[in-house]
Amino acid sequence: MNHRLHLRFEQLENATEKLLQSAENLGEQAYQLPAPGQWSAAHVVHHLLASEAAIGQYLQQKLREQTQLGSGTMAMRFRSGLLRLLLRLPGIKFKAPSRVAALTPATAADLPSLADMRAQWLASRRQLEHLLNEFPGQLISRAIFKHPRAGMLTIQQTLDFMLDHVLHHQQQLGRIGKALRKAA
Repeated sequence: MNHRLHLRFEQLENATEKLLQSAENLGEQAYQLPAPGQWSAAHVVHHLLASEAAIGQYLQQKLREQTQLGSGTMAMRFRSGLLRLLLRLPGIKFKAPSRVAALTPATAADLPSLADMRAQWLASRRQLEHLLNEFPGQLISRAIFKHPRAGMLTIQQTLDFMLDHVLHHQQQLGRIGKALRKAA
């Protein structure tokens, strides 16, 4: 695996573990909505799991179509940087893209257990790790993932997004935990 990809992957692993621990520390409250129309902590975990699984599938598909991958551009760098900034700013909310939102059950009762989601995430992460281990060096600077809002991203920018996405939702879990404690 490319050294920069490896470092970002390790950061992603650490951030994910912290997020899962935060959700698990809520116990049964992880499935409780902090307010009507808002996601529970378990919804957030499921959303991230579904997002990462979809990203992994998309990357595998694009690797099969290597000859059609365009080069990275300055515009891509700008959009990726803007996306990273917006995800890191506290309190900024984004509506999940409809394709991703459709993958997350509306009610907490339809969500799998946190233990099951952890196991699914681990399997998905091992697939991503394998993909990154086998990632062709000549494609590092190629546009390989189409983000719904930022457009095409390189593999490094994709991992940056995945990390920032987890960190963004870690902040959300903090707000959910605070709201649940206040309501108790």
